[in-house]
Amino acid sequence: MGEAKRRKELGLPPREKPVELKLPVLDKENIQKKVRSFLYKNPIVPFVFYGLVLGGFGWGLYNLVKGYQLIKS
Repeated sequence: MGEAKRRKELGLPPREKPVELKLPVLDKENIQKKVRSFLYKNPIVPFVFYGLVLGGFGWGLYNLVKGYQLIKS
């Protein structure tokens, strides 16, 4: 006897089928338009971003040299 018949005899509702989850489809052109319009409205953003990246590299290099000097002495 199958599961469906047993469930029916016991008065249980049919088993729910699992919902397959799919990744959302991204509209690349629409995203590019939104990013470009944001950057045209706020032209300082790339400079701030690159400044933060360079600052992070500088800070990491500083800590690396500082740590090396502690190990060396």
